[in-house]
Amino acid sequence: MRIPYALAEPTDPADKAIYDRIKARRNPRPLIPLDLALLHNPSIADGFNSLLGSIRTQSTLSLAAMEVAVCYVAVLNQAPYEWTAHAPLALKAGVTREVLEAVLNGNVQDAGVLSEEEIDVLEFTRQSTKEIEVSDELMAKLKSRYTDQQVMELTITVGAYNMVSRFLVALDVTESNGKEMVMPE
Repeated sequence: MRIPYALAEPTDPADKAIYDRIKARRNPRPLIPLDLALLHNPSIADGFNSLLGSIRTQSTLSLAAMEVAVCYVAVLNQAPYEWTAHAPLALKAGVTREVLEAVLNGNVQDAGVLSEEEIDVLEFTRQSTKEIEVSDELMAKLKSRYTDQQVMELTITVGAYNMVSRFLVALDVTESNGKEMVMPE
C-alpha cells in the first residue's frame, strides 16, 4: 500500500457514525483493506459506501451480469485485488467457470462459450472502460434487452468499478499490483 491504512477507529462522533455504517454494510465480515484506505477521509468513505452499497443491493440488473462486468473491468484495468474479490461472487451468481475463464483470458467474443447477452455486456464493459464512448449499435442492442433503468444500472456498475479499480491500483491496496489473476477454486 502506498499510504498507510487508516487503522484506528475514529473518536469524532460524526466519523464514528460513518465508520459504523461501513461496518454494518460489511457485517458479518470485518472492514476490508479498501475501506481502510478510504477512511483517510470518512466523508468520502461514507459516500463511496452508500453508492457501492446501492449498486450492489438495489439494482434490478441480474447479479450475474453485474459480476461478469466487474470481473472484466478488473481484467481490463489489471486490478488483481478486484478480480480476487469478484470472481468468486460471479461464480456464486451463476456465471459459469467457462465464461469466467473466457473473461480472464480476454476471449469475450467466444459465442461457443458466452451467451449473446454476456458478449454484449462484456463489449459494453470494454467500450465504456477503454474507449469511454459506447457505440450506438451496442447501446441499441442493450436497450432491446434491458429496461432503461437496467441500462443505467449496467452503466453505473461499470463506471463505479472502474473508479474502484483505479483507486485500488493507484494506491496498490493489499499490495496486489503485478500479481497474477487466477481462477477461484
